[in-house]
Amino acid sequence: MMMISSGTAFQTLRLAPSLFKPPTLQTLTRTLSRHRHGLLRGSPLLPSLLRAVSSPALQPSSPAVEEDKVVAKPQWKAAIDFKWIRENKDLVVANIRNRNSSADLELVLELYEKYLALQKEVERLRAERNSVANKMKGKLEPSVRQALVEEGKNLKEGLVALEDDLVQLTDRLQQEAQSIPNISHPDVPIGGEESSVVKKMVGSRPEFSFTTRDHLQIGKDLDLFDFDAASEVSGSKFYYLKNEAVLLEMGLVNWALSEATKRGFTPLTTPEIVRSSVVEKCGFQPRGQNTQVYSIEDTDQCLIGTAEIPVGGIHMDSILPDSALPLKYVAFSHCFRTEAGAAGTATRGLYRVHQFSKVEMFIFCRPENSNMYHEELIQIEEDLFTSLGLHFKTLDMATGDLGAPAYRKFDVEAWMPGLGRFGEISSASNCTDYQSRRLGIRFRPSLDTSPTNLKKGKGGNSSAPTQFVHTLNATACAVPRMIVCLLENFQQEDGSVVIPETLRPFMGGLQVISPKFK
Repeated sequence: MMMISSGTAFQTLRLAPSLFKPPTLQTLTRTLSRHRHGLLRGSPLLPSLLRAVSSPALQPSSPAVEEDKVVAKPQWKAAIDFKWIRENKDLVVANIRNRNSSADLELVLELYEKYLALQKEVERLRAERNSVANKMKGKLEPSVRQALVEEGKNLKEGLVALEDDLVQLTDRLQQEAQSIPNISHPDVPIGGEESSVVKKMVGSRPEFSFTTRDHLQIGKDLDLFDFDAASEVSGSKFYYLKNEAVLLEMGLVNWALSEATKRGFTPLTTPEIVRSSVVEKCGFQPRGQNTQVYSIEDTDQCLIGTAEIPVGGIHMDSILPDSALPLKYVAFSHCFRTEAGAAGTATRGLYRVHQFSKVEMFIFCRPENSNMYHEELIQIEEDLFTSLGLHFKTLDMATGDLGAPAYRKFDVEAWMPGLGRFGEISSASNCTDYQSRRLGIRFRPSLDTSPTNLKKGKGGNSSAPTQFVHTLNATACAVPRMIVCLLENFQQEDGSVVIPETLRPFMGGLQVISPKFK
């Protein structure tokens, strides 16, 4: 049986603040060699030498460290531009602060300097080892050859130890650096959600001449939901859709897929269980204490919280042809979220649930085009919701509301009469190269056939350096919240609900959901 948990926290060790300064190569390697032959047993020099060689990079953050606390080795490595981060330290510091991120930039830069120093030492030892190997190629006196053999052996032993240190240091550097959020667009408002700026307001609030009901009451009166039975079967925040609500879900999904496909998006259905590493690469935290991700016990897999994750991974570790860009996908999936900490009136009913259907748009594109495609995604969302006759606003979300991958994010909030306020129904994010650096998705620029380059004799693209693509995602339709909007905005005094004309062809021509009992 598959057991699901909401993630477990894990402990790690921190690096000692001082940079390891190795003894001279000859002293180090000869001492190690002598130790291996039993010549230094009991020597007071041995403990310090072994500490220096075996693990200078990994020391407990405090003297009292439990034995079961080990360094969590990353399963993957992101192509993080550490040089850029170091050169733009002030910008990165401000961005971390504005996003309320817990990333430790000082530690990252400290680890990076240690990494560079250790890498330099490893390269020096490799060069010495190669030099010794070259000296042994010619005819040599036996005594000279034996001396070179011993030197080469000592060099190899010292190099193995330092290379192991380098691996551990690289893992620790990755672990810390991966928590640094994407840089924010310069126009993103700074502050919490309340600082977000309204970009556009569409339509007006519907006026009712009767006392309105919320979607829970409407659903009960029209026999559209069953939360009680779902609670018994699955737990709180699950639901059964019934009767016309099922047609409404199917209609919304097919309508959103149809509209996106008309605009050049390739339709997909996706796996709904993915590897934890893919979730992490997309910028989510399946093992965080307040995770929204369901992890499957005794596996490295999770249930997806959005189709953004499996679609983002579809071209993982690949180089895309320039001619294929942009790649536009529209994906249908079920989504699963723990909704940790969610409570209150605003989360009742269908507004915040553990499982729901969603249609998601996703784009892979060249870096210089991502802002343009971000605007395109926002326009598609606005066109979709306008065609349904909804009253909504589009907001440029503030830094405190951006997820780690987002460079910039726009949310659409629709008026929900039952709540008496606007509620989020979609978002559109430009993640630039944050996800692609983790997923390993690049493209190779095509041949530049401009007259300037042809005159210079430049041709072909086999030697052109690859670049990371930019990724974008946007919600075409989050089904439960769309049902909330439609039921509450188009309710009638007689208890019925009118179906927007746009959706009727996708619901078998159904025009009105009428009460079944008098």
